[in-house]
Amino acid sequence: MFDPGLMDMIMRLRGRGVSDNDVLRAFETMPRKYFVGQKLYNEAYDEMLLPIDCGQTLSEPVTVARMTQSLSVGAEHKLLEIGTGSGYHAALLSQLCKRVYSVERYKALVAQSESRFKKLNIHNVVVRHGDGRYGWPGQAPFDRIIITAGLRAVPDSLLNQLAPGGRLVAVVDDELMTYDKARTKITETVIFPMTLPMMEAGKSKSL
Repeated sequence: MFDPGLMDMIMRLRGRGVSDNDVLRAFETMPRKYFVGQKLYNEAYDEMLLPIDCGQTLSEPVTVARMTQSLSVGAEHKLLEIGTGSGYHAALLSQLCKRVYSVERYKALVAQSESRFKKLNIHNVVVRHGDGRYGWPGQAPFDRIIITAGLRAVPDSLLNQLAPGGRLVAVVDDELMTYDKARTKITETVIFPMTLPMMEAGKSKSL
């Protein structure tokens, strides 16, 4: 069914520098409105933060798209997401890679996201309740890691779970950063300024 709000959002993303066709196709096949409450359907495709349960937020579409494009996800990649939130970003990533492992500290959000994945027939996302700062050691290493909240520094525990040739994307001190791993060496690259709600001890704002 044609969704004019979704098509407007896709065109807006193109106009703001999101050029990866695979990323845009993932946005087309996974409407944002499925991840917000029915009361917010009219705002689902707007370029704005939207509230979800547990005091968390769903980030603006362009923020999600730019981070996803910077991740350079491949079809055979095994990916770790820190901060499941509504499940929206994990659902998008599920269209781009082999398997997504996602860690969320709020049990209610874990249950909600798993319910959404089931309804949408998404079978390659696994969600775990836990503290994302420690990653998911039992499933490491990962080809790609994405952190969905702002940080002051990326924990070594996450960088250590990155596979050789892997990439981690995070917003650090309001700059979108990529961390590329060649064998054991980590190379940091600043992409552009970006702001995300900060991850604090015991708290996180999720996509």
